[in-house]
This record gives sequence, C-alpha cells and structure tokens, in this order.
Amino acid sequence: MMIRLAQLFSATAALLALGGVVVCADPAERQPKAVVELFTSQGCSSCPPADALFVELAKNPDMIALTLPVTYWDYLGWKDTLGKDSFAKRQKFYAKARGDGQVYTPQAVINGVSHVVGSDRGEIERGAKQPSATGFVAKIGLKEEAGTLQVRLAPLDGPVERTAGVWIVATTRMVTVPITRGENQGKTVSYANVVRGMTRIGDWDGKEATLTTPLATTQAPEADSYVVIVQAEQAGKYGMMPGAILGAARSPR
Repeated sequence: MMIRLAQLFSATAALLALGGVVVCADPAERQPKAVVELFTSQGCSSCPPADALFVELAKNPDMIALTLPVTYWDYLGWKDTLGKDSFAKRQKFYAKARGDGQVYTPQAVINGVSHVVGSDRGEIERGAKQPSATGFVAKIGLKEEAGTLQVRLAPLDGPVERTAGVWIVATTRMVTVPITRGENQGKTVSYANVVRGMTRIGDWDGKEATLTTPLATTQAPEADSYVVIVQAEQAGKYGMMPGAILGAARSPR
C-alpha cells in the first residue's frame, strides 16, 4: 500500500510539474423529474395560495417550478407587474394542444401535458410523479465555459423518434410584490422562479448532441438564474403550440 501511495504521489507531482491539472469528478448531476408551470395573476384573488405553494415546491430538487404571470386580469384594477402577454398566449396554446380549452388562474401545467388547480399540492405532486409515454426521455448536462453555455443532450433509453425545441428559460429566483389595488389590495405576495424570457437555441432530434450558445442567451432583465427545457411541439391554426416537456435541467450556478 505504501509503495502504491508513493507511486501515486510521484505521478501526481510529475503531472503538476508539467503543467497538468488533477481534477476530482463531481457526482452525477441530479436530474429533475418534472416541470410545473404556474399561470397566475396579481389581480386574481384565488392566486396567492398557489403562489405561496410554488415558493415551497421550488425547493424540491425533483421538480422545477416556474411562475408565468398572465395579463388578462389586468382590467380588474391592478396591472400585474410581472405579467407578459406571451405567457397568456402560452397558456392558451397549451389548452388548444390538449383539446380541452381550459384556461384559468391559478393553473398548474405539468410537463406540458396535464393541468390541475395551482393551489392543489396533492394533485400537483401526484401529476408530477405519474409515468407517461410523454414523460422525460432526455438527459441534459450543462457547462458554462469561456462565455458560452454547452447543452449536452442524450436519450435516457435509446434514440427518441421525435424532434423538440431546446429552450433557455431565464428566471428570477424570488420576487416580492406589494399589491395596492384590485382584488388582492393590501397583500404582499412572493413569487418563485419568475420567468423573464424564453429563447430557443436549437432542436433536438432524439440522439446524442451538444448545442453551444453565448452565455448572454441565459440572461434577461432582472433574471438571476435559468433553466433549460426540451419541449416537443405541434402545428396549430395560429402557429406552433407547446407540447410535452421531454427533459429539463437547472442552471449550474
């Protein structure tokens, strides 16, 4: 044993003398099992319990919880300070893709394929655990280096015969908003993982691949983090509609 340790020490010293670097491999990154999107509004009196729930769900390492504030309740007397019309459009496209037409707040969309009331923790957790033919099939690895982001993609169980978009979702980990008018007047509400923007960086064809994009792609005004999602899509009357989320990964920082 002493001889082996001495040999190892000598080899390491020689490597360092030659300018080499000894690196200890990190454990495999934990892959989340679900992405849950909360469509909410500061002008919706039923939404604060769902907003509070998502602050808790965001702590679950097996789940990526995202908040997407919509704008269609702004007429009730308070304009949502985080709302985007694009989120309302995304929610409506989900409803069209599912074929049920159900759009409401608070609504939680699970892995792009099912929905439940956003304040119902039990239903959200059950939905996130349900195996499905449209569940996660992609493993994603992220590496930031020299001003770029490398997104490594691989199928979990053999090649996947479908094409999906690869998206950077810029987020703010926590936002607290005092609401002074409307249905939630006088309340101060906190929101977890508020989406600030979504940028498509390429396609995934179901095989091993690496996409590279400038690290600036992960940034957006007021964002301090990001996630990467791989999402199938389908053609609709008004454009491509989001479908099943096939994989996801959190920012490495």
